[in-house]
Amino acid sequence: MKRGRFVSAIVHRRILISCAFLFSALLNSSFFTFHSSLLHAQYNIDRLLTIGRSALYYEDYVLSMQYFNQAISAKPYLYEPWFFRGIAKYSLDDYIGAEADCTEAIQRNPYVVSLYELRGIARIQQKKYSEAIRDYSVALKYDPVNRGLWHNRVLCHIQNKDFDVALLEIDTMLTKWSRYSQAYNMQADVYMQKKDTTAALASLEKSLEIDPYDGQTWSAKSMICLMREEWEQGEECLDKSIHLLPKNANNYVNRALARYNRNNLRGALADYDTALDLDPNNFLGHYNRGLLRSQVGDDNRAIIDFDFVLRLEPDNMMALFNRAVLLDKTGDLKGAIRDYSKVIEEFPNFWTGLEFRAACYRRLGMIKQAEQDEFTVYKARLEKHLYGKQPRLDKRQMRKRSDESPEKYRDLVVEDEQELEHEYQNDYRGRVQNRKVEIEFQPLFALSFEPMKSEVRSMVAFDRNIDAVNQRMRSRTIYINNVRPTFSEAESKGYFAYIDSLSMVLNTTRNTTQTLQTLFLRAVAFTAIQNYESAIEDLSTYLQEDTTSVAALWQRAYCQSRINQFLTATNGTTELSTAEGTSVELKNANVLADLNHALSIDENNAYLYYNRACFYAQRQDYAQAIEDFTRAITLDANLAEAYYNRGLCAIYRKQTEAGISDLSKAGELGLYTAYSIIKKYRK
Repeated sequence: MKRGRFVSAIVHRRILISCAFLFSALLNSSFFTFHSSLLHAQYNIDRLLTIGRSALYYEDYVLSMQYFNQAISAKPYLYEPWFFRGIAKYSLDDYIGAEADCTEAIQRNPYVVSLYELRGIARIQQKKYSEAIRDYSVALKYDPVNRGLWHNRVLCHIQNKDFDVALLEIDTMLTKWSRYSQAYNMQADVYMQKKDTTAALASLEKSLEIDPYDGQTWSAKSMICLMREEWEQGEECLDKSIHLLPKNANNYVNRALARYNRNNLRGALADYDTALDLDPNNFLGHYNRGLLRSQVGDDNRAIIDFDFVLRLEPDNMMALFNRAVLLDKTGDLKGAIRDYSKVIEEFPNFWTGLEFRAACYRRLGMIKQAEQDEFTVYKARLEKHLYGKQPRLDKRQMRKRSDESPEKYRDLVVEDEQELEHEYQNDYRGRVQNRKVEIEFQPLFALSFEPMKSEVRSMVAFDRNIDAVNQRMRSRTIYINNVRPTFSEAESKGYFAYIDSLSMVLNTTRNTTQTLQTLFLRAVAFTAIQNYESAIEDLSTYLQEDTTSVAALWQRAYCQSRINQFLTATNGTTELSTAEGTSVELKNANVLADLNHALSIDENNAYLYYNRACFYAQRQDYAQAIEDFTRAITLDANLAEAYYNRGLCAIYRKQTEAGISDLSKAGELGLYTAYSIIKKYRK
């Protein structure tokens, strides 16, 4: 049973004041009659905080952080922007970042209750219960009648197994708030932990007297009934819980168990179907539905369920054996033998598996293999100390998920510890950490005619070498970009026409300087339309005349890297020989040589270190990659992509805490996809 619901009193209505009044004040012309620089600076910070808080109100957390970042840069001694940015990070499940921001805010103003409250709940999410208790204790000194603080501190004591302390604090809460039903729920939780189900049930009854419309309380009561095998009463409680919480998948899984034990197979199957509609990856739902389908003869669909279970847990021997039995029944004898063999390899003394495999061998005419299995079973049965009478399998038997006794393969599965699940909204504006993103490294930086575009970042990448190129050419601005834009048909035609015009210039000019500039521009244009080979040819020609051009070395390394990545992906090897007798491995050496050469000329270029780090990361040389990402960050502390990629490298090296810290920083700087990765790895 989950430890109740952590109540956060950090509700937006308490911390976000009405924006309408503030915006109307800004629009008032008299507001702009003040010309003091100090007042003007204060206006800028207030406006940043107002817009950021408005974005928080509308749950656009990523955008709000950009405003709070600006406020922190302008006035780092104010606690409010640190606090509000902490709220945004907490809302994005970045609990480490939220805790860090709250700590900064507390250092600036240690007398604000909400700071300790937010840091406490961020620590709870990281299972730092003792630290959270300290935060709530400090907050209660300043606000002793804050019920939410009492509630959360009690739950932290429960998590720390301080049951006696928790019961004392619950008694104090009930003295202050005698009609607080959640206090009785927490009391029931403590009694459940102490294995006193009678006292727990009494506390839940009191809670339901106060609030009979709390679906979680009905669900908690049903769990006690199911533990006592009071199936009818458990089903009644779950009926009420489902009426109040119709989207809680676990309620349907539990009711299916109650219905199954009341011989209502049709109802149990319907509940499993509903549970899997709500939670398609629910392990218990698929496993138990597969068992029930096999009981009613729906073998082919039962196999589909066990296929799904085995995709979730490839080493689940119970699911593997059940699938083997079903494949046996449906005539796929080779598939059945394959699955039986894997189970027998794991459990050599599982005689039922040996008998079933022997039967499959006989049906396939493999008499020798069948006799070997049969003799093994026969010999074991003669030795009673190794093998006793096989227990009779009752259809109502159940096993805990951690019980891997192969003889229980036909038993329905229940969780080791039942937990209450609370409804959680998965997809709404601002909750970017719930979007499914592909976990891959951020791409290399290259030169482009298109500026970087982002929904939340207003980054203009700068490098003195590229600025010098722009100063010389002046015909078209070159930007540093790591997001390849998608062109429309008209835009693509425009690039082709531009390349044709540059080619005409090259055919007619005799001026060396103009020729070099035109070659460089055409190489960038070729890169834009992914004609990397032509780009490399132009850049190589350019470098014959100007061997110290960092920009040309940079771009040529990028183009060659793109070619190599394509060849590796399409051929599945880095040793594919080309018509010229070279290989991708040699071309990778060319990429590294260009990057090394460029860095020898400009050792303070953060983007070159970043690109070289990406090169190492793609080759799984994570130690070297981390070293170069660190150099890039040292040169440019706002390079979000470097934090992001360094975080992934750390995670791949099993340094999860360091990885999440870097991903948190990347998210703070506006690379919002980092929050999806944090959510995946924070547990």
